[in-house]
Amino acid sequence: MVRCYITDRKLLGAGMTLANAVACAIGNGANWIQIREKDLSSRELYELAAQAVATAKPSGVKILVNARFDVAIAAGAAGVHLPGGSPSPNRWRSITPPGFLIGASCHTLAELLAAERRGADYAYFGPVFAPRSKTSDLTPRGLAGLRQAARAVKIPVLALGGITEQNAVDCVAAGAAGIAAISLFQDRFAAGSGRAPRQC
Repeated sequence: MVRCYITDRKLLGAGMTLANAVACAIGNGANWIQIREKDLSSRELYELAAQAVATAKPSGVKILVNARFDVAIAAGAAGVHLPGGSPSPNRWRSITPPGFLIGASCHTLAELLAAERRGADYAYFGPVFAPRSKTSDLTPRGLAGLRQAARAVKIPVLALGGITEQNAVDCVAAGAAGIAAISLFQDRFAAGSGRAPRQC
């Protein structure tokens, strides 16, 4: 089962760096980590991704970089995750190393089918439940929607949106290859509402 931690350093508490968070997430069972820090400069993102790759290497955890193929390849990451509306994954295959993962975010069955057709190695599908870390205008797809999505394609589908330890089990039972989440991991070590960050 894939357990993907999606980073958001702005939701971390005081005293907790993203490098610490990556290490904590690995210790808490994440086997994929998506570096999703959209506001960083290319240099800052590269340095963060390279540090994450070095931290994850002994454990075999895969590091993915959001959207930036150049940064992902330069940092030695395992892959890149494409937001909705991105160019086709097949377009990038000629510049990526063997085994490089390219994923896509999908919110509808049509988007999921298109991602598979265009060469995505895996996809996020959601929100399955109401997101916990941000607001969303999208209607939760529910377990029935997730089940339909997982059955419609051959690529792995990861459940996204409102994932908890309890409903993660239900997502896998519905056919998901795993889950992707921010709060599921960060709630374990991030400060919230003024609380001090917890050691992991």
